[in-house]
Amino acid sequence: MKIILVSDLHLVAPGKTLFGMDPLRGLEACIADINRTHADADLVVFAGDLTDDGEAAAYEALAERIVHLAPPHRFMMGNHDDRARFLRTLSQPADEDGFIQSSVDIDGTRIILLDTLRPGHVDGLLCETRLRWLGRQLVGAAEALLFLHHPPFRLGIPSLDECRLGEPDKLLSLIRRHGNVRHLFAGHVHRLAHGSWQGIPFTTVRGTNHQSALRLEGPHEVSFEAPAYSVVLVDHDAVIVHTQELSPGE
Repeated sequence: MKIILVSDLHLVAPGKTLFGMDPLRGLEACIADINRTHADADLVVFAGDLTDDGEAAAYEALAERIVHLAPPHRFMMGNHDDRARFLRTLSQPADEDGFIQSSVDIDGTRIILLDTLRPGHVDGLLCETRLRWLGRQLVGAAEALLFLHHPPFRLGIPSLDECRLGEPDKLLSLIRRHGNVRHLFAGHVHRLAHGSWQGIPFTTVRGTNHQSALRLEGPHEVSFEAPAYSVVLVDHDAVIVHTQELSPGE
């Protein structure tokens, strides 16, 4: 199985820039690279912060570009997103409770995409309704890969750890109860990081526009490492994560 993980597009209205760069050009470069080298992917996951401020024009620009992506795809919500505007513009529906979350089985593995958006807040949340939904998805799955916008774990960067997923112990308790989550993937932090949380392997990824500096103390700082997406290869004995850097300015 091959999954492409893209996060933190931070699209603005066409013609505008963000931190001196054009997020829409970053998305276009990402789509072109995926089509060129990974058109055979089983799924492309866009892990939230699709827009920078929930603008309708930014979602419209996304809708116009995404039709050119060759593999199937699914979207997630981040703290910069607006569910209502997303639903008015993109074709992916909400679940029965109004959240943008879904699951799909590929080669015996359940791919679960969670909605951690807490409107008006930078940090994320899985309310009781969303936790119950996750529990239902984990039932009967031989193994699962879990995708969230907000990481439940700390990265050792205070400015990022302050705005991670709230009440992570509730998620951890649910994961332990089912015992079938093989790997966690998160966006939000705009950094490549790998490790384990309570024994569960995790990966975080860069965005397609700007990044977060590695500052182990002090305030948050934007950085400008190359934008990137991740290529996740899964088989019966391994989960392998590659990083593909992009050059949208070329």
